[in-house]
Amino acid sequence: MERLKRKEKCNLTERVLQFGEGNFLRGFVDWMFDRLNKEAGGDFGVVVVQPINMGPVVDFLNEQDGLYDLYLRGLQNGEKVEETRVVECITRGINPYTNNDEFFECALNPDLRYIVSNTTEAGIEYKPGMSADNFDDNTFPGRLTMFLKKRFDAGLPGFLLLPCELIDNNGAVLKDCVMKYADDFGYGEDFKKWVDEENYFTSTLVDRIVTGYPRDTAAEMEKEYGHLDNVINTAEIFHLWVIQGDKKYAEELPFDKIGLNVLWTDDVTPYKKRKVRILNGAHTMMVLAAHLAGLETVKEAMDDELIFSFMKKGIFDEIIPTLDLPKEELVQFANDVIERFQNPFIKHYLLSIALNSVSKYQVRVLPSVLEYIKANGEEPKCLVFSLAALIAFYRTDAANDNPDVMEFMKTASVDDILAKTEYWGTDLTMLKGSINAHLKAIDEKGIRAAMQDVVNA
Repeated sequence: MERLKRKEKCNLTERVLQFGEGNFLRGFVDWMFDRLNKEAGGDFGVVVVQPINMGPVVDFLNEQDGLYDLYLRGLQNGEKVEETRVVECITRGINPYTNNDEFFECALNPDLRYIVSNTTEAGIEYKPGMSADNFDDNTFPGRLTMFLKKRFDAGLPGFLLLPCELIDNNGAVLKDCVMKYADDFGYGEDFKKWVDEENYFTSTLVDRIVTGYPRDTAAEMEKEYGHLDNVINTAEIFHLWVIQGDKKYAEELPFDKIGLNVLWTDDVTPYKKRKVRILNGAHTMMVLAAHLAGLETVKEAMDDELIFSFMKKGIFDEIIPTLDLPKEELVQFANDVIERFQNPFIKHYLLSIALNSVSKYQVRVLPSVLEYIKANGEEPKCLVFSLAALIAFYRTDAANDNPDVMEFMKTASVDDILAKTEYWGTDLTMLKGSINAHLKAIDEKGIRAAMQDVVNA
């Protein structure tokens, strides 16, 4: 069987520089550019740059002329959907640690217009003391600053930057790092003015579960496809890209015109809040009780009538009323989340999600609890029960958190736990009546009977 290769020479114009060769960008952004090329007559060639000095993916991509198979699988409107495509938008991969000149030559390409990145949450950071003479040990923003300086010196226009790292205000943070490195590297005020005026840093929110190389089934897939592929990628069907920036750029990147779930907005904050409160919040409110009920995966929890009813009541009756986007958008997003949880192709273990649940509860669930109480003058029953389930879970040996957190949660009284403002950001002793009642019910009747009482209430 031959390796996946192009049958014809690639004629795409290199317009996109992508920092990151990993599964996520190849299963998300590159899939979108590939669809623009094939469905909207686009001409977007993507040059992939390896962001850290390790890993074979760039070499594998170059061996395959930038091609790879992408397998999407999930549920849509209750039906299983599977889609396979060869993604063909990547023109080449560059390892800048071994091909530094090739990397900087890209800055001289007048057709280059877009910079995309996903260098992990730790990738966008500023470290004082970095030098422009030291490429290898610099940070991603430091290397980007060097790249932009080459562009500036050539008298060429700037870029539209679309960082995809999972940090708040990723575009603004990246720009701030670049400006600091410009000072550290002595690049001067004219360069800083060019960065500010000729480059547009968007902040984005990305959402898709990309499950990566299918080790267990890769050989079978290659046999089905009829070629070898070292970088097969897999992902769920659902996707969402929210971009905070001037909507005029949507005309350059008409993703929405081909049915992609890409939103341009003046403020990404409500969409981030929606994701954290509904998707992440539903996970955190549900998984600990589901584990105590003897389940192992999210899919098992979704197939369990009681757990499913508990989660739905929490989402639709208690979380959604606290959010400020249009209700129909919130309901649609919640229904999408439920289908994602029901995805039969993904095995998501409850105990993996349960890691560091105390801090997750504070960020993902507690804001909905407090806002619900403020708006309604009463407690949200499912969300408060989930805090009781959390306390019960931390009394078992299954909890996985900071050792100090685990020790305290296992031995402290309910009053002391709820008063632990370092964990919750506020004093929660006003919930102690309900929490004690739920814990008593869990101890005496079992988690299922206690949860059934909440669902029926």
